[in-house]
Amino acid sequence: MNSKDTFILNLGGSLIVPGEIDAKMLGDFRQIISDHIEKYNQKFVIVTGGGRTARIYQNAASEVIPEIPDEDKDWLGIHATRMNAQLLRTIFRDYAFPKINTNPHDLEDFYHSKDPVMIAAGWRPGFSTDYVTVVLAKYLGIKKIINLSNISHIYDKDPKENDDAVKIEEISWKKFRDMIGDKWTPGMNTPFDPVAAKYADEENLEVVTMSGDNLENLKRYLGSGGFEGSTIKNSESAT
Repeated sequence: MNSKDTFILNLGGSLIVPGEIDAKMLGDFRQIISDHIEKYNQKFVIVTGGGRTARIYQNAASEVIPEIPDEDKDWLGIHATRMNAQLLRTIFRDYAFPKINTNPHDLEDFYHSKDPVMIAAGWRPGFSTDYVTVVLAKYLGIKKIINLSNISHIYDKDPKENDDAVKIEEISWKKFRDMIGDKWTPGMNTPFDPVAAKYADEENLEVVTMSGDNLENLKRYLGSGGFEGSTIKNSESAT
C-alpha cells in the first residue's frame, strides 16, 4: 500500500444525516471519490461519525435514565457510527473492502486488499471517530487527515453564540488544544476531539477541516491541495 496515494477522510455524521439522510450529498461525494479512484488510482479510508443520530439516541436515553453512564452513551454513539458506515459501504460497494473496520489496530486484511476504499466506524467507549481516524492514519503512514464537518473553519469561539468569533486559517496543535481542553465526553461537539488532538500532536499529523457542504472544495484539495478551511499542525508558521 502506497500511503502517498491514500487519503483518509473523517466524514461527520451530521453531514450524512443532517435531519433526514442526505442522499444528494452522498451521491456527489461518491462521484468525487470514484472519479479519483478511476482517474488517479488513489485509495481512500473513510471514517464515519455518528453526529446528530448519535446525539438523538444519547439524549433519549438520558431522558429515561438521567444518570446514564458515559460508557452506555458511548456505545449508542458507536453504533450510530456503524450504521452510517454500513450505509457508506453499501454506496461504495463497487470499490469498498467488504468488512467495516471497527478496530483501527486491526488492518491486516486491508493491507493485502486491492479494494481502493475502506470504511471505518467507532471502536470502543472513550474514543471518538476522530481518535479512530488518527490511529488509522498512524498505522497506514498517512500524514494528513481531511476532516469534513458542518463547519467551514475553526473559530476562536463558538460562532453560533458569538458574533465576534474570528475565523482561524491555521493553528498549532498546542494552541488548538489550549482552546478545547483535554477531556472527551460522549456527544462532545468540537472541531476535533481533545484525546484525538493530543495523539495527532504527538504523531505530528496535520488535520485540515473543511465544510462538507462544499464538495467542490474537497475536489480541489484532492486535486491540487488548495482549499478553504482551517489547518491544525505542528510548525513554526502555525499561529
